[in-house]
Amino acid sequence: MSLSQKKQSLRHLIANKIVATPNRRISFAEYMDLVLYHPQQGYYATGAVNIGSEGDFFTSSHLGHDFGELLAEQFAQMWEILGHPEPFTLVEMGAGQGLVAADVLNYLYQQYPGCFAALDYIIVEKAAGLISKQQQFLNQLKLPNLPLRWCSFDEISDNSVIGCCFSNELVDAFPVHQVVLEKRQLREVYVTTVTIEVDEIHFGEVTDDSSTPQLNEYFQWMGIDLYAGAYPDGYRSEVNLAALDWIKTIASKLKRGFLLTIDYGYSADRYYLPTRYQGTLKCYYNHRHHDNPYVNIGQQDITAHVNFTALERQGELSGLQTVELTKQGLFLMALGLGDRISALSGLGSHQGQAIAGAQDVIRIMQRRDALHQLIDPTGLGGFTVLVQSKGLSQEKARSLKGLTVPPMA
Repeated sequence: MSLSQKKQSLRHLIANKIVATPNRRISFAEYMDLVLYHPQQGYYATGAVNIGSEGDFFTSSHLGHDFGELLAEQFAQMWEILGHPEPFTLVEMGAGQGLVAADVLNYLYQQYPGCFAALDYIIVEKAAGLISKQQQFLNQLKLPNLPLRWCSFDEISDNSVIGCCFSNELVDAFPVHQVVLEKRQLREVYVTTVTIEVDEIHFGEVTDDSSTPQLNEYFQWMGIDLYAGAYPDGYRSEVNLAALDWIKTIASKLKRGFLLTIDYGYSADRYYLPTRYQGTLKCYYNHRHHDNPYVNIGQQDITAHVNFTALERQGELSGLQTVELTKQGLFLMALGLGDRISALSGLGSHQGQAIAGAQDVIRIMQRRDALHQLIDPTGLGGFTVLVQSKGLSQEKARSLKGLTVPPMA
């Protein structure tokens, strides 16, 4: 089946679901879940997902091995802080193409063989299409007794993980409810069919009362007063209820250790600023972003920024401690990225060796650029890193190397 046929098939599937409901509509969260995660036709379930510098989007792991290797440095120290447990479990949630997993596994094998020998590396991935890509890529690793497996959260026993659960740019792709303020009332955005013809289906939006009281409760919980007069009529934003369930699930699986969440987003007071009246929802197609989730169906990514205050508070309700909220640039610098940048300045100089050739200089400049992109405060370096813990004293949890004051490059 071609991508255009999949697109049309998914349109019909969504339209049939809408028509089958009593009010002929579904919440935007349901729509987003279908277009991204439908088991056969969703963006992540098919070969449509295109990650990388030439694709719909790219992540830190596409800039070389450094991001995964520096995470591995942190994981090795976590193993020490936890008392060298066997097994030491790493749970990567949403592993993309498997690049981070490959870099972490290779680096631990080479630099921390004791940690590697104790390792149980689990990938939790919802999308069958990505699982297939990950397995094809990671099964090529030339490592003995590769401690790697795929499973669902349901297959992980409660209170069993001693180690670290982590994700990189995962939570932003969870399905979100969209809400809008109309005449000082909070209304929810629903997706409905505008036209259904033989060869063409178009979707539109309607607003109505919330599908769940959790939406109103969410803003009260965040301390956001939408009715105070500061928010304009038509103010629109998102609520990520799926992220709350995700945190609860992880907390139930983690016995002792850490939860590391890396993503783009804000604290609640910045997320729901009155001036951010169109929300944060974005669509990514062919490495360009736009605001229309009703085109390129099944062929584009849809994301929304992460409310980190909600992750912190839900974690605390679920038995996790908030250790630190920092920026990716600072986190990676503290783990040694600055040393890697400094080391590049010595390459090609007169140090008893020949001056680097033109091709070597180009490679050095490209790598330097990639490292700087990882810490650029206006880009990847400005991403938020949330560290939460369970079963550890605050003193031990805060001793993580990535949370120390990083040296200047």
